[in-house]
Amino acid sequence: MIVGIPKEIKNNENRVSLTPAGARELVQKGHTVYVQHTAGINSGFADEDYEKAGARILPTIEEVYAIAEMIIKVKEPIASEYNLVRKGQLVFTYFHFACDLQLTEAMMRSGAVCLAYETVTDKHGALPLLIPMSEVAGRMSTQEGARFLEKPQGGRGILMGGVPGVKPAKVLVLGGGIVGTNAAWMAAGLGADVTICDISLPRLRQLDEVMPKNVKTLFSSTHNIEQELPTTDLVIGAVLIPGAKTPHLITRPMLKLMRPGSVLVDVAIDQGGCFETSHPTTHADPIYEVDGIVHYCVANIPGAVPCTSTLALTNATLPYAIKLADMGWEKACEADPGLKDGLNIVNGKVVFPAVAEAFGWKI
Repeated sequence: MIVGIPKEIKNNENRVSLTPAGARELVQKGHTVYVQHTAGINSGFADEDYEKAGARILPTIEEVYAIAEMIIKVKEPIASEYNLVRKGQLVFTYFHFACDLQLTEAMMRSGAVCLAYETVTDKHGALPLLIPMSEVAGRMSTQEGARFLEKPQGGRGILMGGVPGVKPAKVLVLGGGIVGTNAAWMAAGLGADVTICDISLPRLRQLDEVMPKNVKTLFSSTHNIEQELPTTDLVIGAVLIPGAKTPHLITRPMLKLMRPGSVLVDVAIDQGGCFETSHPTTHADPIYEVDGIVHYCVANIPGAVPCTSTLALTNATLPYAIKLADMGWEKACEADPGLKDGLNIVNGKVVFPAVAEAFGWKI
């Protein structure tokens, strides 16, 4: 198969979808890999590294799309790429269609096969291609939250761990999945007073057993969240419904319960966000303020640490990329039901129920 690796052009997206080591694996199996010039440079990989691995370098993104049978990306195609995607081409990347009608309609018009990282499942029903970036985003959410709690950054001026004689910051984590767990671990490690919420009692019991003593668990309900907000300094939104739009757990009126300079970090912004006042931001302009509350809603948080993120992502995606290249998407999805779960749009039609439901469509 001819595999194309375009350079990511979303704002401040520094990751690349395939490492030179990954390219080498595909080439050794008889596939041809074309990499756009400087695609890996921001992740620490030079064109020469890909060439040594057997890949070929093309100067423009147009040439990569034109020649490739399978495009492997990190983030969804942006508007300038829509017309480059062509009928029958397999695009393997994070899409997050449920919160982006323009992207969804563009990919339907293209006639491409859109296989989304975020809905691929394993035999346990977990999301193996979302997990590594969720781990990065969860840890980064605490790091960024701590930064924007600083007064010069617009926050209240709170140190996460406090000091002897001064209480630490209070952190509320909404969601006990991969993102929430990693966010809570990081906040706990910084010495914060952490509360993690979820609607699953079995999950809360698990967390209660493994988390440090400065992490408490709380059943997630509107009442309980409202009770926590007046004394919370940092809220991390980490709720995920696979492939679907995220529910708003904090509404605009609830912001009045919080102290000015408190910070909301919405890791779920790719799926619409779990705060009513959220809208996507970028690493170049990461925050805005609503009713005195700082909002950090960067849609590609792991892009800030591309050296780590690219390696973690390729570790997870490469086995699937090899399977797709070896077998073709139809046979690969037939052989692996979990990979089939990644199919969101096929030949102009939405085939993933949660995406169709988000727009009120029928499959």
